[in-house]
Amino acid sequence: MNVIRAMKGLLLTCCFMTALFAEDATAAEKGNPANNNGIIALQNAALNADKPGPVRLEYFGHMAFRITTPEGLTLLVDPWKNDPSGTWGIWFPKEFPESRANVALSTHGHYDHNALHRVKSHMVIDRVAGQWKFADVRVTGIADKHQYKSPGPVLWTELFPERGIDPVPPNNPPILDNTIFVFETGGLRIVHWGDNRPDAPESVYKAVGRPDVLILPVDDSQHVLGYAEIAGILKKLRPHVVIPTHYLVKGVSSVASTLMPADKWVAGNAVVENMTSPSVQLDVAAIRKLNGAVWYFGNTAVKP
Repeated sequence: MNVIRAMKGLLLTCCFMTALFAEDATAAEKGNPANNNGIIALQNAALNADKPGPVRLEYFGHMAFRITTPEGLTLLVDPWKNDPSGTWGIWFPKEFPESRANVALSTHGHYDHNALHRVKSHMVIDRVAGQWKFADVRVTGIADKHQYKSPGPVLWTELFPERGIDPVPPNNPPILDNTIFVFETGGLRIVHWGDNRPDAPESVYKAVGRPDVLILPVDDSQHVLGYAEIAGILKKLRPHVVIPTHYLVKGVSSVASTLMPADKWVAGNAVVENMTSPSVQLDVAAIRKLNGAVWYFGNTAVKP
């Protein structure tokens, strides 16, 4: 009898411990924001990227943005850092702020677009072509080429022939490849141009489609794109909203970059909204009423 009682007690203890550990496992799945519990939850949900909903966009200076989908998935594209070789000088006095995102992305391999190590993420999409779908977002990568000629007075692309490198496609080195990202979520089409060339093939423009929001490199030194090139891109794509980026941001980038603000270009547009916060909520119905409106963050960015 004593043996039977002991075995019953052991069995009850085992059942209790099993239940306890099961409760602990369930609590752990709900409780740690750093692991992939949220990803698993979104993975198991039936969600639609085309369903209208609020989308949040946060500006981190230069060309770095974090997109938050209506269901809370976060994607951070083009975090920046200084050139580790020292060739291009100190563009950013401080490191990119250590940030969280479910997905970290980079349009190309230049230092000012690929500090992926500064993003605590569950997934990395680095210059990928094709389409990736998850939860309530579709990300389309369109492979093309980086700008390969200096439109402004600082002839930075002359460094390539100085070193015996042909920067002109199709002979360009891999460092002058670029991926345009199209983010579809909340019923919106958000296009991140990266540093893509303006004279891309028509097939690239067709794949990009009409953006609700176009994130485009614009600065008054015309470092990546010249004013005429910008006008050509806008004429082809007809975005509802264009957000100038890749310009000098006080508190983020340095004059050593030779970049300038985008004030002059912005002032030449008919409809301009000067953003007062680095974070903005996007609404598809409101955006579709606009036609080429400029949203200018200026020096308003998430500071390092």
